[in-house]
Amino acid sequence: MNEIIRKRKSIRKYDLTPLDDSTLKSVQEQIEKLIPLYPDIKYSIEIIEKTKGLFNIKAPHYLVLNSEDKEGSYENIGFIGQQIDLFFSESGLGSCWLGASKPDNAEIKCIVCMSFGKSAEPLYRTHSEFKRKPLSKVSEGTDERLEAARLAPSGMNMQNWFFDAKDEKIHCYKKKSLLGFIDKLAGIDIGIAIYHIAAESKDFYFTKDSKASEKKGYIYVGTVIANS
Repeated sequence: MNEIIRKRKSIRKYDLTPLDDSTLKSVQEQIEKLIPLYPDIKYSIEIIEKTKGLFNIKAPHYLVLNSEDKEGSYENIGFIGQQIDLFFSESGLGSCWLGASKPDNAEIKCIVCMSFGKSAEPLYRTHSEFKRKPLSKVSEGTDERLEAARLAPSGMNMQNWFFDAKDEKIHCYKKKSLLGFIDKLAGIDIGIAIYHIAAESKDFYFTKDSKASEKKGYIYVGTVIANS
């Protein structure tokens, strides 16, 4: 498994000293290299210095991730954002998804924010320190990439996803919710988990499969085709 996926953690305590210009430039360069799950969905990412909201975290910098309103936009943002979340961890920086935060500037549109900066707490954890549901609760079938998906971060650690691995495919589902906020988080979360699968794949191809079965209480999102 990808070493960073195995040891990354959400950082909630930061050295509030702003990062130097060179480091911020490397972050911006990484943003420009991100690969979307759905290339036809327009999105934007900005670096800002202040956010507000429930469970907000004090950090020197934040990313604001926004998208056009389109089917799959939340999943796309999760897939995109997790790429840079892992980039931060690999670069020795801390980061944390902030599902309930928003920019202090009301003119900046936002789907979700992410804090980042130098960590003021241990940056990594051991595999055994992850607090996650067992694979048997979030998946059926066997595929070595499912463990990477299981370790993905999620809003309030709810892990509102399900994976059905069979016939060299992984069918991906998000949990249904009547609450708009929870539904948004579920979309972002499954996008994050799908990126963990992508990071573990030799070749990654994501599509809709008409043969994917329905799962009670879940919404079918799409299917990862054979890892070859």
